[in-house]
Amino acid sequence: MTESYLSRIGGLIRDARRHKDLTQADLAELLGTSQSAVARIEQGKQNLSLEMIARIGEKLDSEIVQVSSGVPQNLRIEGGLKLSGEIDVRTSKNAAVALLCASLLNKGRTTLRKLARIEEVNRITEVLVSIGFKIRWLPDSSDLEIVPPEKIDLASMDDAAARRTRTIIMFLGPLLHEFDNFELPYAGGCDLGTRTVEPHMIALRHFGLDVTATTGSYRAAADPAKRPTRPIVLTERGDTVTENVLLAAARHPGTTVIRNASSNYMVQDLCVFLRKLGVTIEGLGTTTLTVTGMEHIDVDIDYSPSEDPIEAMSLLSAAVVTGSEMTIKRVPIEFMEIELAVLDTMGFQCELSEEYVSDNGHTRLVDLRTVPGPLRAPLDKIHPLPFPGLNIDNLPFFAIIAACAQGSTLIHDWVYENRAIYLTELTTLGAKVHLMDPHRVMIEGPTRWRAGEIMCPPALRPGVVILLAMLAAPGTSVLRNVYVINRGYEDLATRLNGLGAKIQTFRDI
Repeated sequence: MTESYLSRIGGLIRDARRHKDLTQADLAELLGTSQSAVARIEQGKQNLSLEMIARIGEKLDSEIVQVSSGVPQNLRIEGGLKLSGEIDVRTSKNAAVALLCASLLNKGRTTLRKLARIEEVNRITEVLVSIGFKIRWLPDSSDLEIVPPEKIDLASMDDAAARRTRTIIMFLGPLLHEFDNFELPYAGGCDLGTRTVEPHMIALRHFGLDVTATTGSYRAAADPAKRPTRPIVLTERGDTVTENVLLAAARHPGTTVIRNASSNYMVQDLCVFLRKLGVTIEGLGTTTLTVTGMEHIDVDIDYSPSEDPIEAMSLLSAAVVTGSEMTIKRVPIEFMEIELAVLDTMGFQCELSEEYVSDNGHTRLVDLRTVPGPLRAPLDKIHPLPFPGLNIDNLPFFAIIAACAQGSTLIHDWVYENRAIYLTELTTLGAKVHLMDPHRVMIEGPTRWRAGEIMCPPALRPGVVILLAMLAAPGTSVLRNVYVINRGYEDLATRLNGLGAKIQTFRDI
């Protein structure tokens, strides 16, 4: 076997072992070998026979040989079925990746509870492990324990993992306090068109960080003598740029004022987490944040991120498009109120429980029961705005809701120049979607859904939109290469099956 294949197989074995919540010692015991041998296998430094690969696959309940071929995962959906029952909204993907980046600030042990076990989290944990962090999933849980190294080893960064996530740019804020000079790979993630990183660069210059884009990487130089002398006004009210500045300000012992800050759900979760680390933050939930940081943070912290409003909207959309009555529990209502208000103008009905508090002690939750009924197109266009407006990540779900409504609905995605284009894939399933320009689509409903076969778009939310539309289409549909969905959702197909859907995972031979 070549070294590249050994490395790939080793990585698959490591991921499968972690998924089973086994240590290297546990796997070694199952195989009757030593922990050092398992370590060599996972590092791609051990020759393997097909018999040994088969044995490992059996112990880990994973088809290592099949998966290692790199064949994409597909979904086969039998549509036209009603959903029913109850389902919990899981914790936020976007909060999870922000908190993983925030763990770079802490010299103590960080334990994140009920973390989403998704590909995006896997990529960031792979990067953290490669630079020296000890990370493990606690047994029989989705709790992640993070122990920092004495010194971060950036030279050993897993370049491939870093390039597969846009979140890597949020390492800039924490790392400027650790290194005078450092380098990060270009950020990846969803294919949504050009999203400039210039707002990050402008904001972080206040902390003495100068970033130069070179071939394939960002080269950063930090001047520790330079710190903010006036309020930082963000040139866009973006979530990640706000988080990056928060991460930089958290280790600055002076006071930093951030204006035009995002107050979105993941930013609020990050603020609550930083407060528990000892950072003083005023203005939580507003567009002006005042942060007084700490030069050194060494706290053993146990934190539970809040539930994901985008997953809540996904589940609500599944109920709407299939005409189903179901109960969605643990909905972060503060971040869904505008969406529900827009749906109300379309005739959508639901019942809400009394509010209660998330495990982070801050976010308001409700249980929501959907009530099936006819929908009508809204009188005005549907468009996103920074929080407390309609969430940009929830906008694509209104495409399939509009396809179920009587009349014409204009969806205006002014943020991304490519994402609206992916919504035209719904025409394969019977929807009438007219692309007006790269930012706007007109959707005419109601739709007579039909089964179809589609290659999953390289953008997370449009991919899920197509999956949900396939739930409504009578017959058998196929959605190919769903890696992008696995980046943002944990076991989505399995969980939908628990509500009565029929979705099979398969790979082409």
